[in-house]
Amino acid sequence: MANREALRELQSRLASRLQAARTEGMSVAWLALRVGGRNLLFPLGQSGEIFPLASLQPVPYARDWFRGVINIRGGLYGVVDLAGFIAGDTRSKRAEPPSQDLSVVTLNVALEVNCALQVDGLLGLRGGDAFASSSAADPGAPAYFGHQFIDSAGEQWQEIDLRILSQTPQFLSISA
Repeated sequence: MANREALRELQSRLASRLQAARTEGMSVAWLALRVGGRNLLFPLGQSGEIFPLASLQPVPYARDWFRGVINIRGGLYGVVDLAGFIAGDTRSKRAEPPSQDLSVVTLNVALEVNCALQVDGLLGLRGGDAFASSSAADPGAPAYFGHQFIDSAGEQWQEIDLRILSQTPQFLSISA
C-alpha cells in the first residue's frame, strides 16, 4: 500500500515537472528509468504517461517479452517487458529480475502504437547538463539504441529511440 502511494507521489511530481518544463522551456530532455539492471533514457517527446502495472491480461501464443494487455483509460495497450525484448534483441540475458512494483510507460500518441513498456523503476527527469560525456551507440547495437551517456557519478545511460523501436519489425511481431 505504501509503495503505491509512493509511486503516485512520484508520478505526481514527474507530471508537475514535465508541465513546468513545457511552460518554462527547461532543458529536460529525457525520462530516466531502470530496466533490467540498465539505466535507460526515453526522449520526453516520444514518451507518454506513467502507470502502475495492474490488471494485466496474458495473451496466449505471444513471445515471452510480450506480457499481455491492460486497460488504460478505456484504451487497450499491449505491454512489452522492455528488458526481455532488449535481451532477446541483443542475445543477452535479462541483467536482473523485475522488481515487485512495476510500472509501465506508454508511447506518445503521435507514434500511433498502443503500447506500454514495462519498467522496473522511475528515476526522474534528466537534461543534457546531467551528463559528463556522450558517445554514439556501439556498432552492433540495435537500431533503436541512441547515444550512450556517462553521468558525473560514472553511471552509464542508454538512450532508447522510441519512434524507431515502435517501427522495428521484431517489436511489431508478437506471435511466438
